[in-house]
Amino acid sequence: MRTRLALAASLLAAVAPTASAATSGDAVLACGRLFDSRSGALLGPHTVVVRGGRIAEVVPGRSPDAAGAIDLSDRTCLPGFTDLHVHMGSQSSPQSYSEGFRLDPVDYAYRSVGYAEKTLSAGFTSVRDLGGEVALHLRDAINQGLVKGPRIFAAGKSIATTGGHADPTNGWNDALSHLVGPPGPTDGVVNSVDDARQAVRQRYKDGSDVIKITATGGVLSYAASGDAPQFTVDEVKAIVDTAKDYGYRVAAHAHGKEGMTRAILGGVTSIEHGTYMDEEVMRLMKARGTWYVPTIYAGRFVAEKAKIDGYFPDVVRPKAARIGALIQDTAGKAYRNGVKIAFGTDMGVGPHGDNAREFLYMVEAGIPAAQALQAATIRAAEVLGVDDQGVLAPGKRADIVALPGDPLADIGNVLKVDFVMKDGVVHREPAR
Repeated sequence: MRTRLALAASLLAAVAPTASAATSGDAVLACGRLFDSRSGALLGPHTVVVRGGRIAEVVPGRSPDAAGAIDLSDRTCLPGFTDLHVHMGSQSSPQSYSEGFRLDPVDYAYRSVGYAEKTLSAGFTSVRDLGGEVALHLRDAINQGLVKGPRIFAAGKSIATTGGHADPTNGWNDALSHLVGPPGPTDGVVNSVDDARQAVRQRYKDGSDVIKITATGGVLSYAASGDAPQFTVDEVKAIVDTAKDYGYRVAAHAHGKEGMTRAILGGVTSIEHGTYMDEEVMRLMKARGTWYVPTIYAGRFVAEKAKIDGYFPDVVRPKAARIGALIQDTAGKAYRNGVKIAFGTDMGVGPHGDNAREFLYMVEAGIPAAQALQAATIRAAEVLGVDDQGVLAPGKRADIVALPGDPLADIGNVLKVDFVMKDGVVHREPAR
C-alpha cells in the first residue's frame, strides 16, 4: 500500500494541475468511493492518476501528498457513461414532422452542438448515434476540439426498406415523391441483397462507424405499422457480412417478433427497443450472443406524449400509446431470462441531457443498480467492440465522472453528476 501511494505521490508531482492541465489531459483525482465496473462493486477511497488523457494508476486510499489533486473525496467516481442509442441531430417536438420540410441540414447541425454539450455535462462521455447524417460531422467537430461533446460512434443514415421506418420519403405526397424519385441504397433504402451490400458500402464511403438497420416498423415514422418485419434474413445477412468487411457492427431497431428473429438469425450485434420480444426470441438471443438495448426512456416518453392532442400525427399516436408503454416490462423480462443488456435511451426522442433517467427506469424494471451501471460502462464498451473505455484501470481512457452519494444504494444519484472528465480533460467540476 505504502509503495503504491508513494508512486501516486511521485506521479502527482509531475502531473499536479496547472494552468494548462485542463487541456493537457494530466490530473490526479482523490475519490471518496470508486465504482469497479468489472465486479459491479463500490470500493472505498482511491487515488486516480491521469497522464496524457489515459489512466496511469488507480491506487487504493488517498495519497498523503496529493495536495494538488482534484478533491472528490465526498463523491463516487465511475467510468464515463455510454449511451448506445441516441440521435444527436434532432429532438422530438410537435413541430418535428413539419421541420423536416422547412429546415436545412445546417439548422440541425447548429442544434446538435447544444445537444452534445448537454449530453457530456450529464456524464455521458461516449454515445452511439444510430441514425442521422449530422452526427458524422458533429463527431468530427468534437474530435477536432471545435465543440464540446461526447465521443460519437456514428451510424450516419439508417438502412431501411421501401416504406420502412427509415425511408426518408414516408408521408410525402405524390407530387413530391415523383419529383424526387424513389430513394435507393445511396439514401439507405434497399430491396435486395445487392442493394443491401451497396448501402453498407455507401455508409463506409460516408465515414460511418457502425451500421443501423430498421428491422421492423417504428413508432415515430409516418407509417401505420410499428412492428411488421421489413427485411428478409438474406438481406440482413448481406448487410452483416458486408459490414464485417469494414470492421462494422450492426444494430437493429426492432419492435416485432418476426423482425427481431430475422435480425438475430442474420447476425446483428444488438436489438434496439425489442418491444414484443418473447421467451422464444430471448432464447435465440442468448444462443447467438445478441445484445439487447431496451431504450425504456423513449418508450415512456412517447406513451406520455401520445396523451397530448396534436403532439404526434394521427398515424403515429396509436403506435406511441400502444408500443411505448410496453418496453419497460419487456426489459425486466429480458433481464430475468438472462439476456445480455446494455444501456441506451433513444435520446432525441426525449430531451438530450436527460439520458441518466434511463438508469432509474432500468432499476424500476427489476435490473439491479450495479448491473444498470455496468450496462452503461463495461457492457457498452463490449457492444461497441472497444477495450479502452468503460473501466477505471491503468491504460484506459480517462473518461471519469463523479457524483455525490452512493448510486448502488440510491440510483437517483446518477442525476446528480457534477464532475465530468473526458480523455483527461475536465469539462465539469463541482461548485464549491
